[in-house]
Amino acid sequence: MKTALLVAEKPSLAASIAKILSHGSSTSRKGRSGSCPVHEFEGNLNGEKVKIKMTSVCGHVMSLDFSSKYNNWDAVDPLELFTAKTIQKEANPKLHIVDHLQAESRDAAYLVLWLDCDREGENICYEVIDAVKQVNRMGDSNIYRAKFSAITDVDIRRAFSNLGRPNQNEALSVDARQALDLKLGCAFTRFQTKFFQGKYGDLDSNLISYGPCQTPTLGFCVDRHDQIQTFTPEPYWVIDTSIISSIDIPLSYSRGRIFDQQCAHILLLLIKQSNEAVVRNVKYSTHKKQRPQALNTVEMLRVASAGLGIGPQHTMAIAERLYTSGYISYPRTETNSYPANFDLKGTLSTQKSNSHWGGFVNQLLATGITSPRKGSDAGDHPPITPMRSASEAELGSEGWRIFSLVTQNFIASLSPDCSYEKVDITFTVGEEEFTCSGNKVLDPGFTQVLLHHKMEDSLPPVEFKKGQRWPIREPRLNQKETSPPDHLTESDLITLMEKHGVGTDASIPVHINNICERNFVTIGSGRRLIPNTLGILLVHGYQRIDPDLVKPTMRSQIEKQFDLIATGRANYDMVLAHAVATFQAKFRYFVENTEYMDQLFEVSFTKLSETGKPLSKCGRCTRYMKLINQRPTRLHCKNCDETYKLPQGGSIKLYQGNRCPLDQFELVVFNAGGKSFILCPYCYNFPEIEEMPKNAGCNRCPHPTCPNAAPQLSITACQICEDGELVLDPNSGPTWRMSCTEQGCTCVVKLFNGAVRVTVSSDTDCEMCASSIVTVEYNPDKSPFGEAKKSGCVVCTPELSCLVELSRQQFKRRRAGRGKRRGRGGPRKPKNKEQALDQYFV
Repeated sequence: MKTALLVAEKPSLAASIAKILSHGSSTSRKGRSGSCPVHEFEGNLNGEKVKIKMTSVCGHVMSLDFSSKYNNWDAVDPLELFTAKTIQKEANPKLHIVDHLQAESRDAAYLVLWLDCDREGENICYEVIDAVKQVNRMGDSNIYRAKFSAITDVDIRRAFSNLGRPNQNEALSVDARQALDLKLGCAFTRFQTKFFQGKYGDLDSNLISYGPCQTPTLGFCVDRHDQIQTFTPEPYWVIDTSIISSIDIPLSYSRGRIFDQQCAHILLLLIKQSNEAVVRNVKYSTHKKQRPQALNTVEMLRVASAGLGIGPQHTMAIAERLYTSGYISYPRTETNSYPANFDLKGTLSTQKSNSHWGGFVNQLLATGITSPRKGSDAGDHPPITPMRSASEAELGSEGWRIFSLVTQNFIASLSPDCSYEKVDITFTVGEEEFTCSGNKVLDPGFTQVLLHHKMEDSLPPVEFKKGQRWPIREPRLNQKETSPPDHLTESDLITLMEKHGVGTDASIPVHINNICERNFVTIGSGRRLIPNTLGILLVHGYQRIDPDLVKPTMRSQIEKQFDLIATGRANYDMVLAHAVATFQAKFRYFVENTEYMDQLFEVSFTKLSETGKPLSKCGRCTRYMKLINQRPTRLHCKNCDETYKLPQGGSIKLYQGNRCPLDQFELVVFNAGGKSFILCPYCYNFPEIEEMPKNAGCNRCPHPTCPNAAPQLSITACQICEDGELVLDPNSGPTWRMSCTEQGCTCVVKLFNGAVRVTVSSDTDCEMCASSIVTVEYNPDKSPFGEAKKSGCVVCTPELSCLVELSRQQFKRRRAGRGKRRGRGGPRKPKNKEQALDQYFV
């Protein structure tokens, strides 16, 4: 029996699809990647009985990057990045996705791709195909593509019965976008970040980034901010009066605002000549408030932000979770028109038993649904709809709110319009005209389920008839001022981005999130986007040097070219080469004229030499360096005019005035979330020992005699990651800790609580596990050993291991060739310090 390998985009999706296709009879096992299980069952593929293996990836398998020689910001001119070759790297090597795919595909005769049905999904299809073809040279005729929009039995089985082929043109359009964004974004970002962070100390941003979509997005926010700042209030006058009845009825002056004060006073005098209003006309008319169109991604993001107060990025994350759990259809779509064959009644029937809107749904099914409004069909996915009923207890608070948004919009799109009667009453006071109006709801229609559209009756409290005379209050002249527009809301910004073609339905939330994370804008009340000084100056600087860099038209033109690649009407290499050459020329011009942007920065930001507080001494000039605590955290020596990067996201303090034996810089301590390590500012940026990685603390330095280096502090292998070593934190007593040398690892182990002193032997290892021997010293009256001092192994010595938060069984043996004083596969450690020094200097 032949084998078919089915690959989905996420593990949860693979499990759902396998359950549907196997009718719940699949068996599961672990694969080479611990994150992606394999579900096995038998089935039919194109009429042939096959053994099916269903597994998944975790998003993109590969990512685009430069080769390692281009990753040194200090050594590489950003201009070189435009012509530098790019390479594909495994997106997350620790997940072993490529190994997993190759292991499962070796015996496969068929490959069926169940990736998301959009351009990114097509791109991942070819990443999977490339990985599989390295070990299995199956023909293209045996590679299939499943097209689906929802995780339901009907959709999944229909997709499996109507398999197509992956679309290489769409995948290439994504490749082109990735390549351009990488070259363009990295070149501008590196140049801007180095230039401005090297001059100013209070920018408060780790990265001064540029993006071909991100920057026009920021430009929209700054344009509105500029309109507010340059707005000049203009005085105007309005004339107010009201009908005297049981409840006063205010009247609106037909002339509205009057911008000439003298004219306003003349009109007021004319109106005051009469003390009554005569009903000149009463007009009744019927109007309709239209039901919504089918829901697409952009509209969902707009409504979630404006109506629910949930940001676009978070909304998409929730919608993705609801989709993979089978509650809603695919949430990335530009289409807002239901296909002709869409089962509207069947989808609506799934909500009949819902306690919130089930009654209205039953009534709608009984009276008949209304034909949906026509929208646009982008040719991607059907609109977002519910797939089954749910409750808040199932989905949680935020999940329920997004599910309600989707479901209520779907029900409303099949409901009657809201109809209401409007009455317009015209009065004359002297020779001047006043009006009042009101509404009466005739049929609430869709507003019964879409409550934020609900209308209330607002008819005047009395019935007016033509020719009636009503006394009025004395007319008053009120002076007011025109007011500036508000800052853009997220909803407003999404509308502008869609209108100008900036980003896609999938990437719009990412671009908005980026300008917030970079500290270019702040989210204010009502989810309004208020630009910060840095964001404002960047946009104004681009406008001074090259306005195209911030205009939305530039990106929308490039997106049209990428669309031509996707439809097979343009060549990938030619489109990419033209786009790269265009921005390369713009980058050169920007670099040559950066002074125009710098002039703006000089006015608003403080020079690096005048920022921060003295902390530690420089090893070159022995003068104090200043700690700049605003993002990014760094040390600056004014005398040497040098800046030294520091770890981010924690606190920095001086470490007892100790100095590094290699460069004489004073050591500092970095502390973040209970994990701390000592570092030398110079070695952290420019390691003087070949074996020491860049951006590492003293706990990864192989210096043989420094009391803060790895040989004196390393104890055993990390319990979580594969590459780290657990080292003693000498600054943590009396609540002693070991922490991992890998910065991304969260492993922190508490041990020997209350001990007076803990030392690590640099000469002796445990014979059983190769961990370092430690000596623990307590006050005699508090010692758990019966004696003040005890030496042994934290893994193998029972008296010590019981004082460590991890049991002996949880500890890993130190990996061969990864000892604390030897490299991968290197020689064994010297027996004494004299030998260590000899080996070190050799």
